[in-house]
Amino acid sequence: MADRLRALIALGDLITMPCCFDALSARLIEQSGFDLTFLSGFGASASRLGAPDTGLMSYGEVLDQARNAMHPLTIPMIVDGDTGHGNPMNVMRTVSGFARAGCAAVMIEDQVAPKRCGHTQGKSVVSRSEAVERIHAAVEARASHDILILARTDARREHGLDEALARAEAFAEIGADILFVEEPYSAEEMAVICSSIDGVHMANMLEGGQTPILPPAQLVELGYSIAAYPLTLLSAAMKAMNAALADLAAGRSAQEHLLDFADLREQIGFDAYHNKANALSSRHLKDK
Repeated sequence: MADRLRALIALGDLITMPCCFDALSARLIEQSGFDLTFLSGFGASASRLGAPDTGLMSYGEVLDQARNAMHPLTIPMIVDGDTGHGNPMNVMRTVSGFARAGCAAVMIEDQVAPKRCGHTQGKSVVSRSEAVERIHAAVEARASHDILILARTDARREHGLDEALARAEAFAEIGADILFVEEPYSAEEMAVICSSIDGVHMANMLEGGQTPILPPAQLVELGYSIAAYPLTLLSAAMKAMNAALADLAAGRSAQEHLLDFADLREQIGFDAYHNKANALSSRHLKDK
């Protein structure tokens, strides 16, 4: 999977990356023709715990969610490794665990633990030296495993763009494969990020967040290689579920919000399962 991600990046086209939060959303992303997904920490926490992304999920829970999300996939998946779940030794364990699980890349960030979603209140970052130490540990762990390191800094809000750029440049010099400067406030800042530091840059297209939502052509022009849509699917799913629940609560049919049952079965995999089961059964009878 890491090699497949490297090959995607090498093509030089913008990679549109809807983010998943569980196995079903990951399956739908691949069925829709996308080449890459990302297990969102925000979405995984909401889906698994019904709780906000405030560091409540343990490393083991995230690893389990990643394994489940990857089960139906044949495309690469990046995973949110948060702060690495502890000191540099923990960072190395986190990277190694996700590599063994088959993830194509792991994101390590410089927030203070417990971390926060990048566009919500209450976040702060560790010192630059500690941030660099985390990425250095991640890169060191990568030497023993086939996985890419996505290095993220959230320093823009608390310390300004110059500090965020300095951190991202340090991450690149250490050997991070993908750079993510979170929460630029304008297209001009986004352009500065990509022009100031050579490397593979990821843009975070969070609807309703601090960063402007730009069309793919403009992201390419600015210099981005990956466009992440972290909450698009989770938000769409919650909106549809709320609408269906409101109709049921009011005594109305929720039919207008529903997939056709045949489509539901097909997308989940019932048809493929039964076709394979019937083929195996026929072969078994023939062998007899």
